[in-house]
Amino acid sequence: MSDSARDTVLAPLDARMADLESLYEDLHRHPELGFRESRTAAEAARRLTSYGYEVTTGIGRTGVIGVLRNGPGPVVLLRADMDALPVTERTALPYASTVPGVMHACGHDVHVTCLTGAADLLAAGREHWSGTLVVLFQPAEEVGDGARAMIDDGLFGAEHSGIPTPDVMFAQHVAPFGAGLIAYAHDACMAASDSLKITFHGTGGHGSRPETAVDPILMAAAFVQRLQSVVAREIAAKDRAVVTVGSFQAGDAPNVIPDQAVVQLSVRTFDEHIRTQVLASVDRIAMAEAAASGAPREPETEVLNTFPVTRNDDRTLEQVNAAFTDHFGAPRLFAYEPAAGSEDAGLIATAADAPLYYWWLGGWDPDEFRTAMASGRLAQDIPSNHSPHFAPVKQPTLAMGVEALTVAALSHLKAGR
Repeated sequence: MSDSARDTVLAPLDARMADLESLYEDLHRHPELGFRESRTAAEAARRLTSYGYEVTTGIGRTGVIGVLRNGPGPVVLLRADMDALPVTERTALPYASTVPGVMHACGHDVHVTCLTGAADLLAAGREHWSGTLVVLFQPAEEVGDGARAMIDDGLFGAEHSGIPTPDVMFAQHVAPFGAGLIAYAHDACMAASDSLKITFHGTGGHGSRPETAVDPILMAAAFVQRLQSVVAREIAAKDRAVVTVGSFQAGDAPNVIPDQAVVQLSVRTFDEHIRTQVLASVDRIAMAEAAASGAPREPETEVLNTFPVTRNDDRTLEQVNAAFTDHFGAPRLFAYEPAAGSEDAGLIATAADAPLYYWWLGGWDPDEFRTAMASGRLAQDIPSNHSPHFAPVKQPTLAMGVEALTVAALSHLKAGR
């Protein structure tokens, strides 16, 4: 596609930006947890309908699909996730969350806004491209079930025969680096994740007579401490893995030894062999600590959710990055180490047998980011995703995100009609 045609498609963005900023603020004020995104989904569906898309709702409970058929050519899918997190916001933004204990702490409100803007621009500029555009608003990414729910609900099957299978898929995620930048990684760009719940069983008793009990708190505490040796002592330095305990629950009173303790943890890996090794080590240590404590029964492990490694298709990445470089300029792109966070977007690409390109969108105030980087205080001064202080700047984040999705789509759709 020529630069002039692409610029023509993007030209209305400035006039639409006030509306998109208003949408973003509204989404941020009204966050919804996974599979409860009814308000967000309704707004996405309403807007897609007004842009001329064929709209299907309720896929995977709250998922929304818009299809715009525009002559012969490739089928391009653009995806955004919609759900928020059970986090109490502490940003002091004038448009902070009004929902107690729920916040868009991972920027999915940015994703929805940017996809909405791109869907609008591409529909308005349809005389400059040919093909089919599919826009997908996905529920429940944070719990790892949203993409799978949409697939299980027949996303690309006979149940929804009006939704074409894409030839390529694009997605992006706002991140705590300078707004106006795009980061990318070849091949594996995000880690596989396994979230586990392990219940340790003991024998309850009075706190004054521990000899009559088997203390599951001591058992679980020993497990948590020993767990740190997996990455430190069992994984080679050239390999990457993260094991984090995020929840430890046991007992209700200071003078009562409970009969069980529950630990929840996540495992992040980039290689299937390492994943298998780490999960086996977690199981081995749990069983060993229970045995060492004389537990009356073996611990029970429940898999809460799993995410596969998110992998970029290198050929697609290079093609889109060429378009990004042409549009934004080379200094706005940089290669990035694969993130230890996890995503389920790859499941949709795999179900469609389509190549995926997933990039990171800078969302933090550029001056604050540069100052923090220069002082070596990025971790201390720039809140990360899932922080109660996570607050992307509206601009140039939203404009860059809309443009990136639009440019990526146009890099694969046929020119003209």
